[in-house]
Amino acid sequence: MKVSSSFRDPSGFVFYKDKVVYRQINHVYKDHYDHLMQSGLYELLVKKGLLIAHEEVSEDFPEPEHAYLCIKPIKVPFVSYPYEWSFSQLKRAALVTLRIQALALEHGMFLKDASAYNIQFFGARPVFIDTLSFEKYEAEKPWVAYKQFCEHFLAPLFLMAYKDISLHKLFRVFLDGVPLSLASSLLPFMTRLKFSSLFHVHLHARSQRAHEGDQDAKYTQYMSKKKMIVLIDSLERAVRKISWKPEGTEWGDYYNDTNYSEDSFEIKKALIRDSIEEYKPKTVWDIGANTGVFSRIASEAGIETVSFDIDEAAVEKNYRQVVEKKEQCILPLIMDVSNPSPGLGWVLKERDSLVQRGPADMVIAVALIHHLTIGGNAPFDMVAQFFHSIARTLVIEFVPKEDSQVQRLLSSREDVFTYYDISHFKIAFGKYFRIENEVSIEGSERTLFTMTKNEL
Repeated sequence: MKVSSSFRDPSGFVFYKDKVVYRQINHVYKDHYDHLMQSGLYELLVKKGLLIAHEEVSEDFPEPEHAYLCIKPIKVPFVSYPYEWSFSQLKRAALVTLRIQALALEHGMFLKDASAYNIQFFGARPVFIDTLSFEKYEAEKPWVAYKQFCEHFLAPLFLMAYKDISLHKLFRVFLDGVPLSLASSLLPFMTRLKFSSLFHVHLHARSQRAHEGDQDAKYTQYMSKKKMIVLIDSLERAVRKISWKPEGTEWGDYYNDTNYSEDSFEIKKALIRDSIEEYKPKTVWDIGANTGVFSRIASEAGIETVSFDIDEAAVEKNYRQVVEKKEQCILPLIMDVSNPSPGLGWVLKERDSLVQRGPADMVIAVALIHHLTIGGNAPFDMVAQFFHSIARTLVIEFVPKEDSQVQRLLSSREDVFTYYDISHFKIAFGKYFRIENEVSIEGSERTLFTMTKNEL
């Protein structure tokens, strides 16, 4: 089955067979692929952990009339998208893209694409996954992916750092990157006083407007290899200088403002650990993970774990810890579970929704139900139905109205949630899950449930 998002490049496409991912390489790309493999560039990039590894295999081609050969890349643990990444994830992805471009030039090649969607994460490590983005270098031609790099990486990073961290969400609207004209209009005046943002965003946007409609404009700007190296170096220095400090968001310091005693917190961790040991999931999603304390119970056991939270600062702190400790099995991502990533792009199939990327063997949802039901006005039945779509086993915490965090939510609104109690919770979730375990958390008024999915 051909992957619905793999249609833009005539060089080849990705397809599934028996749930295994393959890529057909077409004859039109033969010379470029052969050079990639024979020049030593592929081997070098894989050795450095910059490019996804693959093996050449014999498979039936979906489109044999175009086929040159078939490769089988290693599996990506979880496919994520730039609108789900933290600031540092996007920054590191940008630096990897530039590093690959620099190494490609040394081997007589260049990247024809500089899309953020060509990067996936293996723990802390961003890895380039589009083997067909490499082409043989042609003397004096400009880097055709320069504009794309600025729209996919540089402009969003500037907007997140100098305007508002939540502007990473623009990726959900502009799948082909943030238009430079829009970025230029949104960025504060002070960015016009910095060379990197002035040159690569503001003046770049002005140049685009000046040549709008000129189909030959990109081919008339000749660039020597030396100048291209200077451009790559300028972009790298620009990216490295952009910074953002994760503070001041609503839930970024949640664990420092909790009603839990240390003993209760440890009891909850032990209960979650027990559920993981009993059900032995291969994949875990932690929804509302904050900085990933409970996520790491799974990831430290070698389980592929995705650590979702709505708060950009919390996810940034989580990812920085992943980088610092070189953690392998945990991927922090930004996700508003009340408005999760939908299917996007051509006929809504280019980018998979959160639900399409599931289900996970186990979903952990602690300190979350009150945010969805009271904060988001979602009835228990709808919340249960959602979790049924993404979880085979569910570990979920019920937080009663008496809890200070629930009182915090109710302090600014009328309490119309007459159904919000543990009895109604169990009835609603009982339609979709079998309740396997129910434990009151000592030292608190909360209850932790372990449930397994009912087949409806």
